[in-house]
Amino acid sequence: MAGLFLVYKFGRRLATGETAEAFRNAHHVWDWERVLRLPDEGAVQSLLLHGDTLIHVANTYYAAVHFPATVAFLVWLYLRRPAHYLWARRVLAAVTGAALVLHLLFPLAPPRMLAATGLIDTARLFGPSVYGPPRTDTLSNQFAAMPSLHFGWALMLAIGLIVATRTRWRWLWLLHPLVTLLVIVGTANHYWLDVIVATALLGLALAVLRLPERPGRPRCALPHRRTEVRRRSSAERPELVGAGR
Repeated sequence: MAGLFLVYKFGRRLATGETAEAFRNAHHVWDWERVLRLPDEGAVQSLLLHGDTLIHVANTYYAAVHFPATVAFLVWLYLRRPAHYLWARRVLAAVTGAALVLHLLFPLAPPRMLAATGLIDTARLFGPSVYGPPRTDTLSNQFAAMPSLHFGWALMLAIGLIVATRTRWRWLWLLHPLVTLLVIVGTANHYWLDVIVATALLGLALAVLRLPERPGRPRCALPHRRTEVRRRSSAERPELVGAGR
């Protein structure tokens, strides 16, 4: 994950100067969503704007939950479910690596930057915000909206905990990606298509990187060995000549 972060930092430098292309791609994505008749992101934002507290909570969730939740997820798996940890780490690495490549090939301005969407930058207006002005922001690539790693990681967290646990309440972990979906769309940080592409990448990674089976001893090994020993003992048993006379 540290290596992928360094690649991400390098990708941020490569993305410098791609502003015009990022906005062209944003207009294309917005038009594609209208053709596909996807829901309007503005409807979700309108729900969050019903109260200052609600939008502040959404901005805080976006800024403060993404990385800590993923780190806690990996640490818990490492300590309690080592086999699941290796699987989850590989899946997250594969999704993140593919996302970084797509970020470089398809720079995309988020909907909060696109005037055609009619959406506002809720983090800048209501706080807290994790981004500075795009021209001076050297810590993050703000033109990397597609795919949404916020949603991809959140969905993998839920899937990993559902697979690794046996409690009947484990399906409630799906609330995390659901809330993340509403937050990233309602705060105008991602389009619906960003979420769809992230889900597709995760599905592909899960199909390729299967959960390893735990090694176990075949059930028939022990009985088979007992039968073999019994046969050998019978064959080596000496016959008593004339015992029947």
